[in-house]
Amino acid sequence: MNYILVDLKERENFLPLTYTRSIGDIRCGILTMREKWEHYVQQSIHTLTVDYLQPLYSKEFKAQNYFINPTIFPTIYLLQEITAMASGTVLKSGDIIIAACLNESDAQQYDDSKIANCKVVQSQYQITQLKNMWDIFSLNDMAIKDDFDLITLNKSSQPISKTNTVIGTQVFLEPGAKVEASILNSSTGPIYIGKNAEIMEGSIVRGALAMGEGAQLKLGTKIYGATTLGPGCKVGGEVNNSVFFANSSKAHDGFIGNSVIGEWCNIGADSNNSNLKNNYEEVKLWSEAKSTFVKTGLQFCGLILADHSKCGINTMFNTGTVVGVSANIFGAGFPRNFIPSFSWGGASGFTEYKIDKALQTMKLVYARRNKELSEAELNLFHHLYQLTQTQRNF
Repeated sequence: MNYILVDLKERENFLPLTYTRSIGDIRCGILTMREKWEHYVQQSIHTLTVDYLQPLYSKEFKAQNYFINPTIFPTIYLLQEITAMASGTVLKSGDIIIAACLNESDAQQYDDSKIANCKVVQSQYQITQLKNMWDIFSLNDMAIKDDFDLITLNKSSQPISKTNTVIGTQVFLEPGAKVEASILNSSTGPIYIGKNAEIMEGSIVRGALAMGEGAQLKLGTKIYGATTLGPGCKVGGEVNNSVFFANSSKAHDGFIGNSVIGEWCNIGADSNNSNLKNNYEEVKLWSEAKSTFVKTGLQFCGLILADHSKCGINTMFNTGTVVGVSANIFGAGFPRNFIPSFSWGGASGFTEYKIDKALQTMKLVYARRNKELSEAELNLFHHLYQLTQTQRNF
C-alpha cells in the first residue's frame, strides 16, 4: 500500500510554522503527525506539499494511493476505514476530508477537482484534528498520553536512579537516558524520556512531559505539563504547556507558557512570554492566512516562534505573539505581537534581516551540531525571503 500525507488548504492556518515544513512534520505529543501515522501503517509515508517545499520530501505513486490529511490524529479505526477504501473514494467526517484513495493516473494529477469527483464515504468515528497553531499546545496533553501508550507498548523502561523522587507509575526511560536527583510526578500525566536524553539535578517535573532523543533539561528546571521537548532541545527555567519541535534552546531561567517553539530557535537568558492578558480577556493571534488577528477562544495563549528565530537576553513577549522564520529580536520593552520573517530589531523598531546575514547565522548554528545547510534548504530560505517581503513594511 502507498500512503501519502497531503497538505490541504489547512496548511495556511499553521503559518509561519509551515513555511518550512509540511503539516506532517508538526510535533504534537511525543511524535510528529507523520511519525504517528507511520507507527500505524508500519511503513514510511510520502508527502505531497507546495512546490517550494516538495524538494525536501519524497513522493511516489502506485496503482492505489491513500492520500491522508496530516491534521487528523490517527487511530486504528480510521486506518481500517482508509484501507477498506476503493479507488475514487474520499473518506470524510462531515465536511472534513480524512483521506482519499486514487489510482496512479489521478494521483499524478492530484488537485481539488480529483477529490470533488470522488464518491464520498462518511466515517463512523469521531476525529481529533489540529485546526490552528494553538491546537498544538492545547491538544498536547492528549497527544502525549496517546503516544506514550503507543510507544511503550510491550516495552520495559530502563531503571530509574534511586537518587530521584518518583511519584506515580508512568515514567519511561529509553536506553541511554539519564535522570539524577530530580522530582518526577507522573500522577498528572506520563513522563517519557527519550534515548540519550537527560534531566539534570534539581529539576522538578510534573507530567505530562515528552523528551525526544538527546533532549536536555538543565539544572533546576521546572516543568508543568503538558510539555514536549523535541529531539536535541535544551531547556531550563520554567516551562508550562509548551511544544518545542527540535534542536531549539531555552537553556536559562525565564518563563515560556502555552507556546510553540519551532526548530533551531534560541531564547536568551531571562526571557519571558506572557500567556495571560492583564484583563483576562480572550487572546487573539495573528493569522497570516487572513492577514488579521483572529480569536483563539483561549484565555491562555503565549508565543509562536517559527524556525531559526532568536531572541536576546531579557526579551519580553506579549500575550499571543507570533514570530516568523529567521527573526532576530533584542532590546528592552515589548516588541510588536506580530514579527514578520527575516526581521531584525525589537520594541524600538525593526529593519530587514538581510538574507545573506540570516544564512550566515544558520550555517554557524548548524555547524555547532555538525550539520550543513543543504541546497534544498538554501533554495527554500531564498524563496521565503521573497515570499514574505511585503510583510516587512517597517
